[in-house]
Amino acid sequence: MQASEVLIYGRVCDYLLRVGNGTEEADDQGNILLPDDICLPSTGEVDDLEKLINHVFPSLDDNMSDSNYMTSRAILSTTNDNVDKINIRMIERFHGDEVIYHSFDSAEDDPYGYYAPEFLNVLTPNGLPPHALKLKLNCPVILLRNIDPANGLCNGTRLVVRGFERNTIDAEIMIGQHAGRRVFLPRIPLCPSDNDMFPF
Repeated sequence: MQASEVLIYGRVCDYLLRVGNGTEEADDQGNILLPDDICLPSTGEVDDLEKLINHVFPSLDDNMSDSNYMTSRAILSTTNDNVDKINIRMIERFHGDEVIYHSFDSAEDDPYGYYAPEFLNVLTPNGLPPHALKLKLNCPVILLRNIDPANGLCNGTRLVVRGFERNTIDAEIMIGQHAGRRVFLPRIPLCPSDNDMFPF
């Protein structure tokens, strides 16, 4: 990190602590304003997403193989649709061949087969990855579930993809006491946490 990045990171951490402690100033409705130095205002133009990526990941082409660079930055979003758009654009920018892992979707409460897999594939419930998970070597990923907390594989763990197998992803843990450990992320059965979202 450069000195200017360390200063911004420190201000963001201090800001988040004040928000978490309830000491950050709020307006009459209880809203908290984000500091200008951690925001990039939308202009309503088509290339806003590219501007955001270039702002958060400057010189991405020169640094995409630097694990510390990739895992020290993040773009936060309010909806899964926005996250999916950002992820697609980021993966397109990485060098190398794209590998796609497809989910095997089925409905548990569907004894007569009313819900075809093709229909289920287009749904992306909260907490589940998209049907087609597109990855490239050296791209960062974040776990969405606790797989093996004792060995560093828990919800929110940041990793970098190092290789691909038929039913596993070879990855390296990038943060915490297990940083540097190579792990295999297997296919795991997942069920949406919001049971009221669909009638099945």
